[in-house]
This record gives sequence, structure tokens and C-alpha cells, in this order.
Amino acid sequence: MLRTYLFPQKSALIGLTILLFISIGLQLINPQIIRYFIDTAKSDKPLELLLYAALIFIGFSLVGQIISVIATYVSENLAWRTTNRLRGDLAEHCLRLDMTFHKSNTSGSLIERVDGDVNALANFFSSFIIHLAGNLILMIGIIVLLFRENVWVGAGMLLFIFFAVFVIQWIRKFAAPVWQEWRSVNAEFYGFIGEHLEGTEDTRANGASGFVMRRFFSLLRRMLPLRKKAFLGFASMWITTIIVFALGNAMAFIISALLWKSGSITIGTVYLIFFYTELLAKPIEKIRTQIEDLQKADASLQRIRDLFSLQPKVQDGAGRMLPDGPLAVHFDHLSFGYDEKQTLADINIELKPGEVLGLLGRTGSGKTTIARLLLRFYDPQQGSIKLSGVDIRDCKLSHLRDKVAMVTQNIEIIQGSVRDNLTFYNRSIPDSSIEEVLNDLGLGEWYGSLPNGLDTRLDSGGGSLSAGEAQLLAFARVFLNNPGLVILDEASSRLDPLTEHRLEKAVDKLLKERTCVIIAHRLATIQRADRIVILEQGRIVEAGERVKLAGDPTSRFSRMLAAGLEEVMA
Repeated sequence: MLRTYLFPQKSALIGLTILLFISIGLQLINPQIIRYFIDTAKSDKPLELLLYAALIFIGFSLVGQIISVIATYVSENLAWRTTNRLRGDLAEHCLRLDMTFHKSNTSGSLIERVDGDVNALANFFSSFIIHLAGNLILMIGIIVLLFRENVWVGAGMLLFIFFAVFVIQWIRKFAAPVWQEWRSVNAEFYGFIGEHLEGTEDTRANGASGFVMRRFFSLLRRMLPLRKKAFLGFASMWITTIIVFALGNAMAFIISALLWKSGSITIGTVYLIFFYTELLAKPIEKIRTQIEDLQKADASLQRIRDLFSLQPKVQDGAGRMLPDGPLAVHFDHLSFGYDEKQTLADINIELKPGEVLGLLGRTGSGKTTIARLLLRFYDPQQGSIKLSGVDIRDCKLSHLRDKVAMVTQNIEIIQGSVRDNLTFYNRSIPDSSIEEVLNDLGLGEWYGSLPNGLDTRLDSGGGSLSAGEAQLLAFARVFLNNPGLVILDEASSRLDPLTEHRLEKAVDKLLKERTCVIIAHRLATIQRADRIVILEQGRIVEAGERVKLAGDPTSRFSRMLAAGLEEVMA
């Protein structure tokens, strides 16, 4: 983590190191000035020397404070740059993971892992290594200066440091596992909150508020004991540190009193020893707090490493390119199943460039699974899918999803401008193309009513849009990318009859130069299909040209038309 995210920030690290060494030097020099002041005050030397010593001490103290402020700014800036880069990498990694991962993890738990765990690393990235090294150097400097004053003082303080570090490290090993468990439960808690906040309407409508609150309090009951254990671990380190510091001060007092009584040191040196002893407590205390941060970072680093270690089963291909224009589709003896349950078995479908396939079947027959396989959200266990003769596993995922697009009945509207919602931040798409597509889809009047045109802001979730407008915007997204294959998965199910009529006319125009797969339950949406495939329990039970199947009274499709497609599919 440090090599990847921190060490590339060389200029900030070098600057922070320089500031740290200056600060250490000032902290070591100031006690020497005070000793000189005290010993001079007891002597018959001129008063001007005391004034000069006081001015130098004040000047060094001010410089030390200024350096501390600058170092804090550089350190925090460094933390934000490194953690933001890590957040970006984690978010990108999550987006590459299979749909299986996203189905088994709530959005709230992912937010906690991408943001919460990274926040716990902010101090680790910003200051841990440099400040740990700086505090060690400060301790070494103090010990060297104390040995310079008197070997017994130096030996006593060195013994004190070893004892303090040993005790702190011994306590640390008990607290780290508890903190890791706390982070895990915390992620589960935020996942639960996020999931049920999204489903507030359904929760209220079905009278499930009591269940949600019981689950909420059960999670809190699990979290409280862990939080108490983690706090007790940190409190024990804090209390131990206070005791150790008290012992160190007592040791310094005894040694200084004996040496002063024997005339080996001056009263100024006694103060110097006490000052250095107090100063010695500062780096030890800093190391203690940094070890606490390391405990938090331990748990977060482990969870982040675990997340990074997850690799998608769907990997990028070698980079074969798909041709422009409508794509041919070929399913060759394809079989697929979620986990151990088979969803599709021995599927063979051929679709010529520019043809429209109507995919029919009851709920759970595998229609939407075929759409997911075309986009490589999953890979088949057996067989292959080829587009214009190219196995889609040989394509880059980004290239494949530029050429294959899908519109579903569930539309995601992001918080942003109309332009951002339609282009997904692709600045290469000109405004003129957006306006043309909106007019083709019958949204010209809606677009004309927007107060700021394409810069008009939309609410997250599409609260400011009707269901029909949101669905039509989803169509606009697809056609702005100009794909060669379009999948319509129950895409008109949310539309009222008038909006659906407008959409049918627009889709007729927009699909002229594209291959299309239509997944539908409704009779009206299947009329433009050239070919029909009917699925039942993951197998093809009927396939052929729509006109021929409709004219054959013995075919399933003909019977569906006679009985009413919606009723048969229900």
C-alpha cells in the first residue's frame, strides 16, 4: 500500500521530512537555552545575556509553531491525495467485479468498505511512517544528549524507553483483533441502513417497520460489546502510558537529586533532565497513538486487501474488434447456471445483421440471463456467443459494451445535469446529437420546457421525471452510443399507452441500422420481430420466423397470439 500510494508523492514526503528534522532540532535545542538561562541567572554574568537567551528561546518557539502548522497542512494534503487515489482504485475494482459479488453485497456495505475503511487509513498514509521515524529520532537525540550530560541519567532513561515500548506493544496485540471485528460489523450495519433506506416505501406499505427496527436494534446490540472492548483496549494503553510516564519522572527525580546533591550537575542541568524526561514522554505518547491508528489501519488494510484479492471471473479478452453497423448474433450450444442451478441448456440461436429477435417465455425461463450473457456480466459454462463471427470473450469489455447496449424497465437516474444523464460524462458526444435523439424519441416538447436546457439538474432516482420520461431517456442513452446490437428487456412495461405509441414509432426509426433482441411479455412489443424464440425452463421449445410461426396453427407462438400473449406469459 505504501509503495503504491504513498511513495509516489516524493516531493511532499521530502518536504515533510525536512520540516520534521527542523522541528526535532528546535525541540532538542530549546532545553539547552533554558539551562543556560537558569545557570546564568545564578551567576554574576551580565543581565544582557539573559535577555538574549530569552529572545532566542521565544524566536525558536515561534519558528517551531510555524513549522508545525506547515507540516500539518502538508501531512493532511498528502493524506487526502493518497486516500482519494485508493478510493478511486477500490471503486473501479468493485465495478469490474462480477454481478455475483454485487448480488451478495449491499450498496451500504460497499460504501463502508470503499470510504469508511479508507478513512481509517488517512492518518496512516499522511504521517505514520514519517512521524514514527521522527519520534524515534527525537527519542534517540534525547537519549544521546542525556548520556552526554551523565551516563547514569542516559542509562536510566534508555531503560525507561525499552520498558514503555515493550508494555505498549504487549497491550496492542489484544486490541487489534477486536477492532477488525468492529469494522466488519460496522460495514454490515451501514449495509443494512443503506438497503432499507432505499426500500422505505415498500417497508411502510407492507407494514415491515417493526421488523426493520428489531433488526436495527439487534445490530446495535452486537456492535456495543465490540465497541466497549475496543475502547477498553485503547483505554488500557492510555492508562499504561500514564503509569509508565510517572515511573519515568520518578526515576529522573531520584537520579537528578542524587547527582545534584553530590555536586555532579548544576541546577540548570537538573531542569534540563526533567525537561528532556517530559519531552521523552511526547514521542512515546505519539508512538502510542500511532500504534492505535495502526490497529485501525490493520483491520482496514486487511479488508481492503481482501477486496482487492477478489478477481472477476469475467476477464478482459485479447482485444479483438467488432465491426461497425448491425451485428450478427450466434449462440452455439450455450449452457449456463447461477451457482449450481442450471438456467440455460444447449441454446442455439442465429440472428443476421439487422434482424430483430423476439424472445418469449415465462418468468424464470432464462430470457434476462441471455441479455446478461450478451453483455458479459457472466460467462457461459459451456458453448460460446459470437457477434459477427467474433467470440465476445476475445473482446475488451469496454469495447463490447460500446457495441452492445441494453434498456431495462428499471431506470437509474443519477444526480446531475440532463447531459450527464444521457452521455454518462462522455464529452465527445455533441449537444446537437443529443437534441436530435430527444426529438426522434418524442421528447422535443419536454426538452423545450427545461429551464436550463441540457444543463438542467435532475434528482437522483428521477423524482422529477415521470416513468415514461425516464424510460425514454434510457432509450436516448443507448442510441447516443450508436451500438450495433440493442437489447430491450421489458423496456416499455412502465409506459402509458400514449407514450408507448410514441416510443414504438421512434424505435422503428432508430432500429433500422441495428440488430435487436426484444424480451417481452406483451403482444404489441413483439410485432416488429423477424424471428421468435420461445424459452421454457432454460431450453428452446420453439424457434423460427415470426410470420411463419404466426401462420402455423400448430405452433406455440400461434396459440399465444390466439389466446393473448399477455395471458399466456403471465
